[in-house]
Amino acid sequence: MSGRYVLAVDLGTSACKVALATIAGDIAALETEEIPLHLLPGGGAEQDPEDWWNAIKKGTARLLARGIASRDEIVAVACTAQWSGTVAVDKNGRPLMPAIIWMDSRGARYAHTITKGPLSIQGYGLDKLWRWVRKTAGIPAGSGKDSIAHILYLKHERPEIYRTTYKFLEPKDYLNLRLTGQFAASYDSIALHWVTDNRDLARVHYDDELLRLAGIDREKLPDLKQAVDILGPLRPEAAADLGMTTDTVVVMGTPDVQSAAIGSGATRDFQAHLYVGTSSWLTCHVPYKKTDLFHNMATLPSAIPGRYFVANEQESAGVCLTFLRDNVFFHEDELLAAAGEAKPARNAHQAFDRLAAQAPPGSGGVIFTPWLYGERTPVEDRFIRGGFHNLSLQTTRPDLVRAVFEGVAYNTRWLLGAVEGFVHRRLDPIRFIGGGARSDVWSQIFADVLDRTIEQVRDPVEANVRGAAILAAVALGHLTFDAVTDRVQVASVFHPSPDNRHRYDELYRAFLDLYRRNRKIHARLNHGA
Repeated sequence: MSGRYVLAVDLGTSACKVALATIAGDIAALETEEIPLHLLPGGGAEQDPEDWWNAIKKGTARLLARGIASRDEIVAVACTAQWSGTVAVDKNGRPLMPAIIWMDSRGARYAHTITKGPLSIQGYGLDKLWRWVRKTAGIPAGSGKDSIAHILYLKHERPEIYRTTYKFLEPKDYLNLRLTGQFAASYDSIALHWVTDNRDLARVHYDDELLRLAGIDREKLPDLKQAVDILGPLRPEAAADLGMTTDTVVVMGTPDVQSAAIGSGATRDFQAHLYVGTSSWLTCHVPYKKTDLFHNMATLPSAIPGRYFVANEQESAGVCLTFLRDNVFFHEDELLAAAGEAKPARNAHQAFDRLAAQAPPGSGGVIFTPWLYGERTPVEDRFIRGGFHNLSLQTTRPDLVRAVFEGVAYNTRWLLGAVEGFVHRRLDPIRFIGGGARSDVWSQIFADVLDRTIEQVRDPVEANVRGAAILAAVALGHLTFDAVTDRVQVASVFHPSPDNRHRYDELYRAFLDLYRRNRKIHARLNHGA
């Protein structure tokens, strides 16, 4: 199988990664292109789909220029992408407006309208809750960040867009449309529309009752396939854009949460992985359908046929360090100019690592709460906000940096308790992937705060493209999911230090108390935001 490659695409929120992978799923080369993000008043978050495509073109051109593989040796393309986004396209596949991405909450009130009822629990009408959860394991979230809420926002506030839309597509499925000309979604990518019956994973299908409850027209949604299905060959226009041939096939692919699970090597039931990128999640595959409404978690279709995964997401993780870099320490204003410094673009996170290592465990009692854009799990609260707590005149810059690392870890410990309660077992060890997993300091902090063994996966930022490549290899019959765990290598193992147990337990309890005591204040302050 030498001389055969997969072009794997990972469309993230801040950047797009394009990789060449062997047919066995090993990454041979990787290129990255940044993507602009546009935050709008009222909770809007959008990106230009043309920026996505241009990033893929540029990354692919650089990969092919390396001479690792000729275009004839690339046998498949597989995409993974940010999930819970919406691209409204016409019959020719042209976007009618910018893409609404997972951070957008403008549809919150419309999601509430379709799920409320006279008798309610957690804000959901009991009759509607039963109908939705029975078939999907979940229900449209009150945060308004699910795909269905985006569509409802367009239906009510941009009716001309809704009326002229031929299909609403997830970001991954839009990329597939550009590649093949086919309008399609996978069982896993469509899940956050909450209009499919997921009880039988062999035949996930749109449900007429759920479509009626949601108020969405079936004809505006794409037909469904499995993540491992072959969608079709590259269309001539896409082949020309990418410098490839029309003999290359496109695999259906999967959203980023599911590809990360595969790329971490955690493909066996109850084998956990933690992802820390812009956002974060902690999940595992399970063989059953289940819902935890109180912690906003449910099992949804996995990219692995016949398997579910535990769906959860914490809104702000690595982006907290980006916020610290761009808005606090290195904002381009008079202070930076007066210091005669240039804004560090790529090495700030390495400096943060060194600073965090200088502070003692517990950061001198400083606690950072990472809810910079609200929260989804283990609580659904779009009004809660972050901050530094317990500052004093003795607080140092290393304390502030380490507190951010630890605050994200405290939030993950909160989620871990909910996930372990959900699956009724201790999750240990936990594989660690994403940009955050490049940090040995953060890996040890997670081990100490969670009191779990952390397995730092080799090349952790490649987990999503690796997962997409492995999915393609399985689709083409060259690999099985059972073999994935042993193929994905662990770089380092971090064990919890008993010396830090008491201190982190104390600070974690205070972290939870900060949420409980401040959530009503934040709701009052941010209700109109």
